Amino acid sequence: MDDNRRPISARSTGWAKHITNALVKRDISPNQISVTSIVFALVGAIALNIDNGVAGSICCAIAIQLRLLCNLFDGMVAIEGGKQSPIGSLYNEFPDRIADSLLIVGLGYAIWQPELGWFAALAAALTAYVRVFGGAIGLQQNFMGPLAKQHRMAVMTVGLVLNAVEFHLYASHYVLLLTLIIIAIGSAATCITRTLAISRQLKEAGHVDQ
Repeated sequence: MDDNRRPISARSTGWAKHITNALVKRDISPNQISVTSIVFALVGAIALNIDNGVAGSICCAIAIQLRLLCNLFDGMVAIEGGKQSPIGSLYNEFPDRIADSLLIVGLGYAIWQPELGWFAALAAALTAYVRVFGGAIGLQQNFMGPLAKQHRMAVMTVGLVLNAVEFHLYASHYVLLLTLIIIAIGSAATCITRTLAISRQLKEAGHVDQ
């Protein structure tokens, strides 16, 4: 088990293993799956900006779930399917950052809050930077929240579903604005908690060395 692998309980389910086996048999590489996650994120962002009402919200919510499935299966095909590649780590990280940014920035533009969208996307990207930095200095990568990737996408999915209801009833987007604020603040808080965790681990390691 890779200590720097994000813990996902779905990996142990039968349906996930079955789909993984099917992908492996079709000779689909984990890197291809990772890139596909960007496509789903782009489709979701475009759909929401074309229609920020019921249809666009539902389409974007579905696209997010498909993006997350890609994030699940790229790792499973690589590790459980034995298809790791020398550049697998690159494909494991970069598409995630791009997909996150597309969806979050897209959300900002969809509700006429581009500056907030860009800030939230930057904060989200920094959560990964802090995590990977910890790994780069020899510590175990920390996937803690309060708003790690899966939490951000869960918040956005719920926000989109509620927006579909809100728009149908009131033709407004207050839920999506609240969703973007939560992502921005939660991502910034996650950067802080992960940085404090790194500091704590470094202090503990220094104490042991002494």
